[in-house]
Amino acid sequence: MILNSLHDAALGLPRVVKRVLAVMLDALLCVATVLCGYYLRLGFWIMPAGIQWLPVAVSVILAIPLFIRVGLYRAIFRYSGRAALGALALAGSVYGATFATVFTFIGIDHVPRTLGLIQPILLIAAVGMSRVAVRFWLGGGYAQIRAMNSRSRVLIYGAGRAGRQLAAALAGSSEMRVVGFVDDDTSLHDSLLNGQPIHPADRLEALIAREQVGHVLLAMPSASRARRSEILSVLKHSAVQVRTLPDLNDIARGRVTVNDLRELDIEDLLGRDPVTPNPVLLGRNVLGKTVLVTGAGGSIGSELCRRIMRLGPRCLILYDVSEPALYAVHRELEGLPPLAGEGVPPAELVPLLGSVTDAARLSSIMAAFRPDTIYHAAAYKHVPLVEHNPGAGLHNNVFGTLTTAQIARNHGVSDFVLISTDKAVRPTNVMGASKRLSEMALQALAAEQGGKTRFSMVRFGNVLGSSGSVVPLFRKQIREGGPVTITHADITRYFMSIPEAAELVIQAGSMAHGGEVFVLDMGEPVRIVDLARNMIELSGLRVRDAAAPDGDIEIAVVGLRPGEKLFEELLIGADDQPTDHPRIMKAREPMLAWADLSPRLDELSGHIAANDAQAVRRCLQALVPEFAPTDAVCDFVYLAQVSA
Repeated sequence: MILNSLHDAALGLPRVVKRVLAVMLDALLCVATVLCGYYLRLGFWIMPAGIQWLPVAVSVILAIPLFIRVGLYRAIFRYSGRAALGALALAGSVYGATFATVFTFIGIDHVPRTLGLIQPILLIAAVGMSRVAVRFWLGGGYAQIRAMNSRSRVLIYGAGRAGRQLAAALAGSSEMRVVGFVDDDTSLHDSLLNGQPIHPADRLEALIAREQVGHVLLAMPSASRARRSEILSVLKHSAVQVRTLPDLNDIARGRVTVNDLRELDIEDLLGRDPVTPNPVLLGRNVLGKTVLVTGAGGSIGSELCRRIMRLGPRCLILYDVSEPALYAVHRELEGLPPLAGEGVPPAELVPLLGSVTDAARLSSIMAAFRPDTIYHAAAYKHVPLVEHNPGAGLHNNVFGTLTTAQIARNHGVSDFVLISTDKAVRPTNVMGASKRLSEMALQALAAEQGGKTRFSMVRFGNVLGSSGSVVPLFRKQIREGGPVTITHADITRYFMSIPEAAELVIQAGSMAHGGEVFVLDMGEPVRIVDLARNMIELSGLRVRDAAAPDGDIEIAVVGLRPGEKLFEELLIGADDQPTDHPRIMKAREPMLAWADLSPRLDELSGHIAANDAQAVRRCLQALVPEFAPTDAVCDFVYLAQVSA
């Protein structure tokens, strides 16, 4: 620590001061080398007396002006390399010849003649070594040692192939230094890997404290999510940052690199493994067919497209109103490798711009491409935004769904799958009510005779990492130093990963006969405050609260947003039935016949067109009896008109 402080202080000195210090050092070396010369000649140390001080005076008076003349003090760093050695050699030659002439060839009484030969050699060697030492200390060498010591100390959990490759990748890292491995395999314990010991898991906490570990890297691509959750429950109390490698499918393409490390998968905190998908159900509505995905650029829509591309469709139509989102997903899908060894030709990708409320555009698309299956993911889903813009939300979510569904039926589409939400169950906000009304519209269409389209709905909760999800928000707030904001201390939500949700949607849709509401098993609900706390702690930080006032990041409760519920549900009633998939249930929900629903939808559409927010709410409550708004009308346009 003291050496580090001296190093930093020396670098901060003005150049003039550095030059003065260098002159003083060289003068001191002149004195020291004369004394050493006496010792080497006489065999014992002496304190010079009288004329014996003359070599000291001559050395200082001769050497310092010579060093100045050859530029040895112009800049310590510039002349601490080859240039300095060249200048020193020139000065040493002149100095040695002069000093030897005086004390060896001419001679001085009581001064050994050999001193004239020994001292110049000692002085030039001492000055040269001093320059090398200064260059090492103030230049790159010492900085490299400091950098080596300041690298974050890392434990790799997993001593298998992925762990070995990760350790090899980190060998050249300027940021991390591996200090050991941890593994569950007892046969590996107390052996060495890449020169580092492999420890058992029960030593993990003690090891982190003893080795001052800053990062734990999970190199366990084949471990179950439950096991990963157990490990994380230990690590979250150890003030270390946890990072992970992707799963086996992602790293199978080649060697593991440092760039493969990523932030922790929050799915691991849920502690349950995804159910292996049923390949028959996955391919039934996709393989060799033309598939259209609305909202293809969104979080759910884009993941549906990725999964569909792996299932071998004949043609995949990407439909979205957002040009940047459509461009991004199209470029990504174009870059996906073709299906290998399946004998499946590459799918045709068709990116199409348009709104789900544009009947003419949709009709021309379906007439041209004749899709077999439609996954309808286009929706406004952000609760506060839709609450403040209810007319636009209903127009897009309800009437966009209805328009797309009716045109699909008119063009003989076989399967139409609506992506719904748990917010449709006993909704307290316009977004949830709009999704429930969308379900009711499809139920009514499915109950009508004459069409061959199978309409179904898939209802699930929050999707981790999707647009608007709390996880990206929390990560951003943690990076910025907090606070991490939650709306209520008791709020809970169901969570599922985006890939898992997309696969279950595809499988659920393939089981439809018409009019079903499929509900995905989301596991146990998660308290948002617990999710926030875990994310903070697994970032190597501490929560700042009353119990830990010196913590790093505060969790701030900001209050419920308009229309927000404390608890979400997946079923309106208690009557759910199993299906061919263990994680998909089929619900029986109340509905209205199309003859009763249609005129009331026309009435709602009229109120939306008239921008009558109060009438829109009354009509919506009549259509969706479970809709129980928790806030007054907060339509921005309506409020501005009222206050005008």
